[in-house]
Order: sequence, then C-alpha cells, then structure tokens
Amino acid sequence: MALIYVVEDDISIQEIETFALANVGYEAKGFTTAADFYHAMDGVLPDLVLLDIMLPDEDGLSILKKLRSRKDTARVPVIMVTAKTTEIDKVKGLDSGADDYMTKPFGVMELISRVKAILRRSARPEDKEKVLRLDNIVLDMERHAVTVSGELCELTYKEYELLKLLMINAGIVTTREAILNRVWGTNFEGESRTLDMHIKTLRQKLKDAGGLIKTVRNVGYIMNN
Repeated sequence: MALIYVVEDDISIQEIETFALANVGYEAKGFTTAADFYHAMDGVLPDLVLLDIMLPDEDGLSILKKLRSRKDTARVPVIMVTAKTTEIDKVKGLDSGADDYMTKPFGVMELISRVKAILRRSARPEDKEKVLRLDNIVLDMERHAVTVSGELCELTYKEYELLKLLMINAGIVTTREAILNRVWGTNFEGESRTLDMHIKTLRQKLKDAGGLIKTVRNVGYIMNN
C-alpha cells in the first residue's frame, strides 16, 4: 500500500483528495502547513507527495527545492497542485524538480490516473523485485511465502509485513515510528510494545536467522548479516 502525503491548506480540497486516494487503496495523510509536513517527513517518508504551491507558512516551490536538496528525500515523487495556470508557473514547478503538475480545478479520476502513473514510473528496484533474499531467508512476494534454509516459515500477516519491510530496508535502521506507521497504519493507537512482541515471535520463527534482526536502542531495528 503506497503512502501519499497531501499538502493542501484548503481543508475541503484536502479531504476530497485524501478520500479519493483512500478509496482506491492508497494510504493518504493530509497536512495544511509546511511545518507539519516537514515533521512527518522526518518520521516516515511517503511514496508520493501532492504539494500545493500556495501555503500559509511557506511557498510550495521552496518546499520542493528543499526536498530535492536532501539526500533522503531527493527521489520522493512530487506532483505540484495549484490554481496557477500560466505556462511559466508550470515550467517553474517542473524545473524545480516536480514529477508532474496539476492545475485546479481537476477531476478525481484525473488525479488518480496521474498518481498511478507517477508511482509506476518511480517504483524502486526493490519494489519491482518479487523475491527478497538475505542470508538464508527468502521472501517471495508473489507467493506471500517465506523460507529459511529452504524450509517454509509460517508467519502471521503482521509478521510477514514486518519482515518484508526490514528486508527491503536491509542495512538501514528503520525507526519504531516508521514500522508502526507502515505495518500497523498511521491510525494505530496501541502500545509500542506490540512491535516488540512481534519482533520477538518473528525472531523465534526464523530460528538462527532471527539473529539478523538487530535492535538499535531507542531508535528501532535493522536487519543485516
């Protein structure tokens, strides 16, 4: 499930966009200010950003330039959404690093079509890869199956999604917040120890390979050899 951030200060438009995206299976989260958006980006990077140009605390083009200047956010796809319709405005947006440009008003179907197209083009190599491998662990996304040293490992849905996230980000520390948001959802209201319990049972089920999942104290988890 792709995570999409909608940065739009007009609440009515923001609600239409987030509802439309959620209705076709995406996880959409809205922000009315640049400050709130930056805070979210520091926690969990989305798969795509819908960015309005006219915001109360910072211009959308300025935000886009900052995203492109940062190593961790430089490749996050961005669709500029604005009421400005002149050609020079569109050129400025695309020259600043936008992947696409939409002018208001626009139809919901056009929005969904543009989003799907950008996500297809920007799919990361690991997302296109159907089989993930790390040491003696093999995760087959098409079969939704995990094997360890050739033997099938029975996992619950959450354990499977947790393992997949850690394997996709192998060698990179994944924060607790990021894991909870991506595996349990942004509306998760349970206790963080839920994650610790799932990590414990996942390690047990992976047997010796469970040692590949390492705890980074007060930060999160990392999976590597």
